[in-house]
Amino acid sequence: MNKLSSTPGTNRRFPSPCAQWFLFFAQLVLVFLVRVAPARSQTTNYEFNDSHFHLTNNIQEGPAIRDFLNMMGNKAGRVALFGVPLQQQWSYRVDGDRAPTYYLHSDAPLYYYSFTDAWIAMAYKSLSKEQQARFDPMITGFNPTDMYAADHIRRVLETFPGVFTGIGEFTIHKEFVSAKIPGELASLQNPALDWILDFAAEVGLVVILHNDIDIPLAKDVAKDESQPAYLNQIKDVFKRHPNTTIIWAHMGLGRLVAPPKKHLAQIELVLRDSHNICVDISWDEVAKYFVASPEATKGLADLMQRYPDRFLFGTDAAAPTDQSKYLKVFYQYEPLWKSLDAETSRKVRLRNYERIFDEARRKVRSWENAHVPSVSSN
Repeated sequence: MNKLSSTPGTNRRFPSPCAQWFLFFAQLVLVFLVRVAPARSQTTNYEFNDSHFHLTNNIQEGPAIRDFLNMMGNKAGRVALFGVPLQQQWSYRVDGDRAPTYYLHSDAPLYYYSFTDAWIAMAYKSLSKEQQARFDPMITGFNPTDMYAADHIRRVLETFPGVFTGIGEFTIHKEFVSAKIPGELASLQNPALDWILDFAAEVGLVVILHNDIDIPLAKDVAKDESQPAYLNQIKDVFKRHPNTTIIWAHMGLGRLVAPPKKHLAQIELVLRDSHNICVDISWDEVAKYFVASPEATKGLADLMQRYPDRFLFGTDAAAPTDQSKYLKVFYQYEPLWKSLDAETSRKVRLRNYERIFDEARRKVRSWENAHVPSVSSN
């Protein structure tokens, strides 16, 4: 007789094979509920992931990262986190005691501020592992006209392994901004940009690229064959870098770069011809175009439903001071969310971000393991 069954005061027996299987199955279910369900529940409960967020502004000020976590609350699940790579100079000869805080507040120039990457990295590293999981920091503090820019990106990865997921938002052509940066004008035809994008492909970094599709205040031209000023150039960039995951910020639009004629058809051609390209719909200055009328909203919704895996939502909030300011663009797009079918809406707001940034995290960590001594030796 076994010891368990002969223990005084008990009637215990070894369970039958059927009962053993039932207990084993019950334990598996319990493990699933404890370990898997909470993660899925958390993802389900958020309303969006933010593919485009600036923790700091043009004078490198912004909320503490823990204060921003409170702004995210139960609305934003994950956020692509970066600063602003361009610092607004406070020139006393230009502005006197009136300190500018934005690039439109002064005629003084802008300059590249590389310390932004270290600032973002240290803010991220100050968080717990659970909090870090909600952020994908991005490298932005480089000059895209500099052939050494790719070396800057590499050094940042080597200095802060385990932190960054991508590069950007960085700018080539942007209304007002481009002309305020001294030195060489950024160009889509500069080999320095090709080196940056090639290195991003090697590492697996996601790229967030700002490039206006047209010049500011461009007048519509009646000829069907007319093209926005930078459309063909950026299409060439995309074709030259088929292995680089690129998010074209703001669908190429801006404050004074309105949708050109056939804009959505032009975006559709980009998506059709370059399978590595996605677009984000961030910035209130962009949202205004697509909620201006039911027809504008429907046009974008129809395009999204034809290419549901290629659009991401982002706020483009910069150093918000409270949750209402942070959520402004998300609620501005309410007509769009109502126009999309449930599956497309979920992909644009949540799933596309997770797919793209999860893959980038995996690739970048793998590259770091192979190339960064402090990582590979652990």
